[in-house]
Amino acid sequence: MNKEETTQNQTETDLNEETVDPAVEEVQEDNDSEESVEETLTEEQQRIQELESKLEEVSQKNLRLQADYDNFRRRTREEQAASLKYKSQSLLEQLLPALDNFERALKTEATNEQAKTLIQGMEMVYRQLADALKQEGLTEVPSVGEKFDPNMHQAVMQVEDAEYDSNTVIEELQKGYMLKDRVIRPAMVKVNA
Repeated sequence: MNKEETTQNQTETDLNEETVDPAVEEVQEDNDSEESVEETLTEEQQRIQELESKLEEVSQKNLRLQADYDNFRRRTREEQAASLKYKSQSLLEQLLPALDNFERALKTEATNEQAKTLIQGMEMVYRQLADALKQEGLTEVPSVGEKFDPNMHQAVMQVEDAEYDSNTVIEELQKGYMLKDRVIRPAMVKVNA
């Protein structure tokens, strides 16, 4: 019996070992699957982080593009406004010599009745021309008695006169003109030293 008992014990041990082995294998498989899940989660988190960083990059790029576009629109509006504001500058610059010649002609003295009538007609035309130019925004640059301003005056002569302060415009040799706030022709002046 002893032998039989030993054989039976052996068989039970073998059976127990067989039943233990599958349990051990399941625990190992569970550990492997947990590691696999953790790896998958880590990979997914990395992928999510990559996608979030790409989204942030695209968002920043979109913001920069929007800002560039807004700046472009603003600059375009400003350029159009300036263009409209000074649209007549070229024409006015071409008319200034004619205006100067009118003024010189009107300074002549009329000796007979016919010349006086001609000068009166020229004065009427001159006033109409001057009014039309003023409506476009043309104004004269102030000069005689003003402080010399190199942005508005062109000094062609310099004299010393005790009656005037230093750096003061004494005489205007040719009128200067401004279109709105822009000098289109500086006044030619004589300045006290």
